[in-house]
Amino acid sequence: MITTLLVDDEPLAREGLRVALRAEPDLEIVGEAGDGPSAVQQIRDKAPQLVLLDVQMPGLDGFQVLQCLSRVPAVIFLTAYETYAVRAFDMHAVDYLLKPVNHPRLRVALDRARQFINADPALAPASRTATERTPKPGTSEYLQRIPVRDGDRFLILRVDEIDWIEGAANYVEVHARTRSFLLRMGMSELAAKLDPDRFARVHRSAIVNLDRIQEIRSASHGDFTVLLTGGAVVPMSRGRHKHVMKF
Repeated sequence: MITTLLVDDEPLAREGLRVALRAEPDLEIVGEAGDGPSAVQQIRDKAPQLVLLDVQMPGLDGFQVLQCLSRVPAVIFLTAYETYAVRAFDMHAVDYLLKPVNHPRLRVALDRARQFINADPALAPASRTATERTPKPGTSEYLQRIPVRDGDRFLILRVDEIDWIEGAANYVEVHARTRSFLLRMGMSELAAKLDPDRFARVHRSAIVNLDRIQEIRSASHGDFTVLLTGGAVVPMSRGRHKHVMKF
């Protein structure tokens, strides 16, 4: 049995999860919590293998709950907002569900949790410490994957799949897999999460994967354009030219 804790500040939301989980005979609900501090205490006391965790709650939000723990279970985040997706996967979430929770989508998330928990007992989330979740010397502290919204699901892009990223008001547009995806995040915030040895901000509204650069061409007024493999032409300001040429 996979011991499971439900954490949500809305009683009706917890009731909906209880009803949905009745169809999962290998899951045992060992407790519930309606705020952040209670969630921390119950996780410490009951050491569940899986937590369905709301993001926005009184006292502590879902991310702060995890930061309070020395032992981190498998986590499926629940929220009404897609804004937190990147941060959720930064916290090594198994999955990220938008409210109201769709039952078929919940089953997909639970299957992912089962695979994660059963893959290797030594790697079971209940035995992973907060220290182990911190990047160790020699490992990357930058994003390795980015979740992007695609209809009613999230696609997980490896950062090496990204061709370039374009600023779009309060969003960024990620160009990858011959498609583009909107992500609610500022350019500066995303740039700080990307490895500067692999990505360069060539313009205030453009970040490029350095491995995709095919040509750099002179443009008007001392600026430049960058031609990427695949054919995209991206503007590059003259102030960024020397930085990119170092690579």
